[in-house]
Amino acid sequence: MRFDVVTLFPELFAPFLAHGITRRAFESHRVDVRLWQPRDFAEGNYRRVDDRPFGGGPGMVMMAEPLWRCLQAIRADRAEADDARAPVVLFSPIGDRLDHASVVRWSASSGAILICGRYEGVDQRFIDACVDQQISLGDFVLSGGEVAAMALLDAVARLQPGVLGDEGSHQQDSFNDAIDGLLDSPHYTRPEVWAGPGGPVAVPAVLLGGHHERIARHRREASLTLSACHRPELLTQARQKGWLDDQDEAFLQQNRTL
Repeated sequence: MRFDVVTLFPELFAPFLAHGITRRAFESHRVDVRLWQPRDFAEGNYRRVDDRPFGGGPGMVMMAEPLWRCLQAIRADRAEADDARAPVVLFSPIGDRLDHASVVRWSASSGAILICGRYEGVDQRFIDACVDQQISLGDFVLSGGEVAAMALLDAVARLQPGVLGDEGSHQQDSFNDAIDGLLDSPHYTRPEVWAGPGGPVAVPAVLLGGHHERIARHRREASLTLSACHRPELLTQARQKGWLDDQDEAFLQQNRTL
């Protein structure tokens, strides 16, 4: 798959693409990321890509023309690879919320063209004419779309075969609809007893016993507890989709305070 990223700050992506476990996906081009600087498509000595908003107001707005020229160059480059019709995605507060289900869909796609806005935003005329989909990370504002683009790329990359050290790792992630859509259970590692700031804290004994069924049940109940306390709507969804069995319901009934 191929993602073309339109950004005024391509240098932000260099360490992201070169480090961490997901670099395997980027280095192998299993997730092929190409960076495009819209200033390269702007006119004038200063390669200006932004201007003041009509009607007044604070800040600057990214101009439609440099973005359009950049998009045309990407389309031409993709046409050589018979992949000219990739969707154009803008990261924006009005976009659909990025969640696990949408990441799974993107991970099975052929990629997209990602527009990273800056300043007060992008000229609406470019959005109306060229953008196919808008994506939001949540109800907060970032300085630009680069962090959001990296979040999408990271989430997609880790779902590619061979990227994670353990192929089953992502299957246990929180929000995984292929399992149950609930929050993942807590995790522990050495030492067995940690001399923390509040005094010694031991790993739950059941995790040290080697009884796989008991361990699985402990983790299931911990997942149910976390979901009930922090994201109760996930339990509602799991019930509606038939992902909770009688043993799950009995546990929740016994712990009505959850």
